[in-house]
Amino acid sequence: MSADAIWITEADVVQLMDLKEAIAALETALREEARGEAQNMTKTLLQYGKNNLHAIGAKLGSLVGTKTWTHTQGGTCPLLLLWSAEDGSLVAVIEAFALGNLRTGGISGVAADWMARKDAKVMALAGAGKQALAQVGSMLAVRPIERLQVYSPRAESREEFARKAREEFGIEVAACASAAEACKGAQIVTLVTRAAQPFVKADMLERGTHLNAVGAIASDREEFAQDVFDRATRVAVDNLPGVQQLSREFMTRYGSRGWSEVMPLSKVIASGRRRVDSDDISLFKAMGMGISDLALGAEVVKRARDRGVGRTLPQPQKAKPRFGSARAKSPL
Repeated sequence: MSADAIWITEADVVQLMDLKEAIAALETALREEARGEAQNMTKTLLQYGKNNLHAIGAKLGSLVGTKTWTHTQGGTCPLLLLWSAEDGSLVAVIEAFALGNLRTGGISGVAADWMARKDAKVMALAGAGKQALAQVGSMLAVRPIERLQVYSPRAESREEFARKAREEFGIEVAACASAAEACKGAQIVTLVTRAAQPFVKADMLERGTHLNAVGAIASDREEFAQDVFDRATRVAVDNLPGVQQLSREFMTRYGSRGWSEVMPLSKVIASGRRRVDSDDISLFKAMGMGISDLALGAEVVKRARDRGVGRTLPQPQKAKPRFGSARAKSPL
């Protein structure tokens, strides 16, 4: 009989894993993907009005799992479900707000570690929402960032985020009135917005910039203009099928010309090739993929069991469904 499953809360996740550990777990999983030892379930998205229902999944080692959530104007509640790949038994249910921050920030960190300049000291950030602090933390984990230049359309939002970033990271932070101002002098630029129209153009980016575009994860959104591709000498994505189906930026560029210029991040890592001096813009697009969530979920579960963390859940037991009427049978 399979062991009991565990429910892992937000507080548990935060106790069990930090961002640097998440980055390491993600790179390990991407190496497994490159060897064919991990598989993604292509992201599924249902849009209804201004809301989205998402589902992503993967197989990694002895686990399979799916993360699902509905992003509504009123809020969201993501959950990661893990099962045994061998017998299908439930392994864990993980509350996935913090895990999602670690995953989304962490994958940008892996990409920047392989694609950005080693001496990058200035970061530009567009977006001041729930994912923004993790994006800054991930760059600090892999590069010697000394200054952050943050842009958000609302002055109060960018000023408040600048204050939070100074307190969290102890670095110099400037609130900028435009995306162009934020990008000036930056070696790494991260876009994490819900923009419907592109607001970053190629002429805003310094030569040798690495661009993380992680905000536009539905086909009704777009963050950067098409001329960015003209200068991009390296283009990588977290999951190619997801980008092909849901990234308006990439579908516009490559939909009719072929996708040979676009490389999954797992293959970038497997190739061993990092940035070279002749590279101009390097571009990484993340849509969210199951392997990323499963990589962190698997590590969190391992640590939870080792440390006795989590609430035990008995394995669900089958019950015979009622197929007919509840009326008693008529006597003969």
